[in-house]
Amino acid sequence: MIIVRIILNVLADKQLEITQTLVSLIKPVGREKGCKCCSVFCDILDRNRFCLIQEWQTREDLDLHIKSHRFGVLLGTKPLLSEPLNIRIYTVSHLQGMETIEAVRTKGIPYDEYIVNVS
Repeated sequence: MIIVRIILNVLADKQLEITQTLVSLIKPVGREKGCKCCSVFCDILDRNRFCLIQEWQTREDLDLHIKSHRFGVLLGTKPLLSEPLNIRIYTVSHLQGMETIEAVRTKGIPYDEYIVNVS
């Protein structure tokens, strides 16, 4: 699986424009071949900071998306940003879910209690 994280730091007076652009991209990108998920999040501490997360089945699927008009639209938001797009692509070889969290939490002393007992 391939995960793409894109951070957009938006100029305050361009927030509506970026929001409209991102909303127009979410569903169509989510229907592209190999796209497992496409979501946008707004930073609760900075309403001018957005995070776009995409999950792709293969690198080939992602590469097709990167060559697409839709990705070009995203790249075209550059004049609306206070900083360049921050794009990170992660290749995931192993996934873990809630069962891992539960297993870790049931083993031994919780980490925060360990810190209290050490000092």
